[in-house]
Amino acid sequence: MMRFISKRHQKCYKDVVPVRFNLWVMLFTSCWVVYMLRVNMSLNLIAMVPHEAKNITAMSQCDSKEEVTNVTFHNTDISDVREAPRQTQGGASFDWSPEQQATILGAYFWCYPITSLVGGMAAERWGPRYVVLVSSVASAVLTALSPAAARLGYVSLIVVRFFLGFAGGFIYPSLHVLVARWAPPEEKGKFISAMMGGTLGTVVTWSLTGPLLEKFGWASAFYVPAALTFVWCAFWWYLVADTPNEHPRITEAERKYITDALGDKVKKSKGLPPFKSICTSFPFLAMTVLHYGNLWGLYFIMTVGPKFVSSVLGFELSAAGIISALPYLARLFMAAIFGAVGDCILSKKMMKTTTIRKFFCLFSHIIPGVLLVLMVYAGCSTALSVTLITMSMGFNGAATLTNLQNHQDLAPNYAGTLYGIANFVGSTAGFFTPMITAYFTRNGNSFDQWRPVFFVGASVYIVSAIFFILFGTGNIQSWNFSNDETNEAKDDKMRNGDNRGVSTPEDKNDSKEAKDKEDKDTPLSVITRN
Repeated sequence: MMRFISKRHQKCYKDVVPVRFNLWVMLFTSCWVVYMLRVNMSLNLIAMVPHEAKNITAMSQCDSKEEVTNVTFHNTDISDVREAPRQTQGGASFDWSPEQQATILGAYFWCYPITSLVGGMAAERWGPRYVVLVSSVASAVLTALSPAAARLGYVSLIVVRFFLGFAGGFIYPSLHVLVARWAPPEEKGKFISAMMGGTLGTVVTWSLTGPLLEKFGWASAFYVPAALTFVWCAFWWYLVADTPNEHPRITEAERKYITDALGDKVKKSKGLPPFKSICTSFPFLAMTVLHYGNLWGLYFIMTVGPKFVSSVLGFELSAAGIISALPYLARLFMAAIFGAVGDCILSKKMMKTTTIRKFFCLFSHIIPGVLLVLMVYAGCSTALSVTLITMSMGFNGAATLTNLQNHQDLAPNYAGTLYGIANFVGSTAGFFTPMITAYFTRNGNSFDQWRPVFFVGASVYIVSAIFFILFGTGNIQSWNFSNDETNEAKDDKMRNGDNRGVSTPEDKNDSKEAKDKEDKDTPLSVITRN
């Protein structure tokens, strides 16, 4: 009886809640988990190492007489949401220099771009479900080992952070492989918007870590995220499958809807991607340039924006609580809206895919670039400057319809590989933006000295969009299909009595040869009579 009731409730649940919704939730929370384990160290270090507040006279152009209390935060991801407690009861103190602390934080990114580069290929070969699971479990174990490593010495903690970044690099490309295999074209905007879960994860993590540090000590801020990750991994293993055909609890109607929508565009890859075709593909180059411009703008706003507001306007974003989180929450909110709008436009066939990708570059790149330029003309109004930063990040949420989705258009079979390559190239923007800022502001922090910084930042944003508008496309590329997959698709359709399929050059040559043979076999009198 109980088994019957359980099966009945399970059936009702499957009919009411689509598997695609469960997948969206797991995508969103996976990004949350990645950022939770990445950024918690930035706040934990402040509690682990005793800091003394230093009053430094900031000669800002807007208020040269005001003394601004500057507290150094080594956060590579976003501006600090809240100020951490300087010491925690019962916690150990580590005498680490600022350089050592910076090395501990930076160690995460030493190998992250490399594993991001190969993460997509690993997911395409072994399946995104396994790759994300193994990477997440390894990340949780390493996070739980962090307190012990810290007590051994900062070198041990650096090693842990290095391998944590090594594991984390696999996750985002793997998630893009999962989207390529599950999301119908009319729903990809919503699925890509789930990738913004890291933004909310960062804000919430920073907000909740403070109370943990104050009540239970700095070690708890490692153990609790690790435990949450282990619980999340159990849900991931139960709710996620590599493809709709492999999911044990999906309804037949939903499976058919997804497979019919995807058609023959996506196959499980066992071989290496066609690197020669990828590297010589101009549409892929255009997508990479657009992705680089997007990451350039994001790194620019995350690092240069708060520094400008602090150095020139004399206002510390890190001390402003929720204000510092507004740009990231705006990007999360607008990404969901843009994703839904793009899906609606595509489902109603109001625009073609290529037109959507190019049109929304106006919102994801061009408008944010213009808003950056306006910042240096906003004068000494802190409210206006913060508003412009928030609007710039909010409009960039449209990236869910441009660079964050275009690789899915070009080659869904190799979506993870394309994203990994583009992300590897784009990550270099994080090295250049601080260098450019330091060069132009080496002699002071006036509006005149900051103006070129924003002009350069805005130019990369806008020029990358123009390049994509001129040379980019949303059409699937021929190298998405290997010869084996093409022949397999043709055989399947022949067995089903369906002659429709993927049009390839080989098909055209075969048709031409067949027509020539038919003409030769046809009697001359018949040809003349026709």
